[in-house]
Amino acid sequence: MTPDRHGLRLDDRDIAILAVLSREGRIAKTALAARVNLSPTPCWDRMQRLEKAGLIRGYRAHIDLSALGNHVQVFVTVELDSHRAESFQTFERVIARMDQVTGCWAIGGGYDYLMQVVATDVAAFQELMDGLLESRAGVRRYFSYIVTKPVKDMPAATALLP
Repeated sequence: MTPDRHGLRLDDRDIAILAVLSREGRIAKTALAARVNLSPTPCWDRMQRLEKAGLIRGYRAHIDLSALGNHVQVFVTVELDSHRAESFQTFERVIARMDQVTGCWAIGGGYDYLMQVVATDVAAFQELMDGLLESRAGVRRYFSYIVTKPVKDMPAATALLP
């Protein structure tokens, strides 16, 4: 058994449940139970335990953005003016309210944050960034990297699960 950060002990079947759900979140409970070699009720009990422990935070659909229409996906590295705790908190509060920012990570190294942005076009992306610069979020500078072709896009958990 492997203990997680919550002190919960995970066995091979728990790990298998997490692995299948990270790849196929919409799988039927009976199909999941069969895939991890459990009957449905114990499988359901394990899923509820994993949800309650915070290991399963939700279920999502993987949407093909190109099917919805034109869009641009941009990764942005951000450097803040100040490196005081309140500056980081201010920036994070501003970013939390921006729906076009679909991911944001504090990172080590030369920049403070890496953001993932989805906008309808480059002009909309630039408008978002202009608004961010004017928002008093404390951005010193940023560098943007437009995605020209998706190569691989998997849920992060699949890297840790068998």
